[in-house]
Amino acid sequence: MDLNKAMLIGNLTRDPETRTTSNGATVTTFGVATNLVWTDQSGQRQSKPEFHNIVAWRKLGEICAQYLKKGGKIYLEGRIQTREWEGTDGVKRNRTEIVADNMIMLGSRDGSSPAGGSFTKQPSNRDEGVQPEPPVDETEIKVEDIPF
Repeated sequence: MDLNKAMLIGNLTRDPETRTTSNGATVTTFGVATNLVWTDQSGQRQSKPEFHNIVAWRKLGEICAQYLKKGGKIYLEGRIQTREWEGTDGVKRNRTEIVADNMIMLGSRDGSSPAGGSFTKQPSNRDEGVQPEPPVDETEIKVEDIPF
């Protein structure tokens, strides 16, 4: 049995950037920073940030683009993926990313609001064993209509 699961709580390092692939799928990318905090032998508090590249596809990507902003605190679940490609200069490159499956907004940038909301990736028709879901009313979500 194998398991590829990443869970993060951190702050967005940049506003989400959205684009559409040639086949019409929405993909949103953004960065999240997490901090390792410890006390060293001399009693001084130390901190080491770690930066993560996040990719959210389809509806989850659209929601991330609409609601997330630089500095916001979020909880993410996903899987770790490393992509490899050859640049235009002929040099091989790679990038390790977390492909998001679930996202929960934990508060505003200033920390004044409580937990924001939870969003989960909808399974695509290519996912094994998943039946297509009935059409959903795709009306625009207004911030004032969100109950949290």
